[in-house]
Amino acid sequence: MYFTFLGTGAGVPAKLRNTASMVLTMPEYQGDAWMFDCGEATQHQILHTSVKLSKIKKIFITHLHGDHIYGLPGVLGSRSFQGGDDQLTVFGPKGIKDFIEMSLSISSTYLKYPLEIIEIDEDGVIYEDKYFKVSAKELEHGITCYGYRIEEKDQPGTLLVDRLKAEGIMPGPIYREFKEKAAVTLPNGRTLNSSDYIGPDKKGRKIAVLGDTRICQAAVDLAEGVDVLIHESTFSHGMEEKAYDYFHSTSSQAAQTAKAANAAALILTHISSRFQEDDHLLLEEAREIFSPVYLAKDFWTYKID
Repeated sequence: MYFTFLGTGAGVPAKLRNTASMVLTMPEYQGDAWMFDCGEATQHQILHTSVKLSKIKKIFITHLHGDHIYGLPGVLGSRSFQGGDDQLTVFGPKGIKDFIEMSLSISSTYLKYPLEIIEIDEDGVIYEDKYFKVSAKELEHGITCYGYRIEEKDQPGTLLVDRLKAEGIMPGPIYREFKEKAAVTLPNGRTLNSSDYIGPDKKGRKIAVLGDTRICQAAVDLAEGVDVLIHESTFSHGMEEKAYDYFHSTSSQAAQTAKAANAAALILTHISSRFQEDDHLLLEEAREIFSPVYLAKDFWTYKID
């Protein structure tokens, strides 16, 4: 699976960075994609990438500031125009339902697919299926704002075909029994433990995507032990007071959160336009505290092995 960053700026669009949006594409799950935030012109940004609107099955909105939602009506409409016909689910804070329904109603936009809107009103698990669990936790921002923790569940290991063949067991329906049963009895009456013929479980990956936030314990909780933490970096080191006043974080604070959470990697995004020419300073500041750190740019992709 991999992230495609569609917008990595803060507040308003800039020449080098559009407003906030990113997509998690999962080739190992039929190519399904999940979008996180949808700032103005997100659908235009998608045109420069391999992201397909019809493959987006879920959209997670962190909060209702314009730079995180103004592109949403356009994306929803274009997904319909481009042939998307299966259900799309939007998660977000209270108010996201009114925003979407009013925008679509006033613009007479008809969707050809079922749209489910789930408003989050408390911390906890907001989605779970056979493969994933997604949790939300409120962060510290000027309005209600959530961070998301995506946990891929551990998957059964691979069937050790060579070992089965060495036992004289050739491919066939019996292979499925080794995947589904604790023990398998062969036609000759011999019983084998399935675990001896299945590799170790594949450990699920863990990701934290935070909305706008001050440095806070909730951010650390969401990022605990993740493979990658995606964290805003609106301000630079030395601007902590301004960051606090505006409910944002500095590059150093993002790194402190990653370190406290024992994250495996940190990606900085939501970069203020004041750093258009020297955004590398944010990266250097964060690297003094934590490593590895990456600085997201529009259209950049990051693979999670």
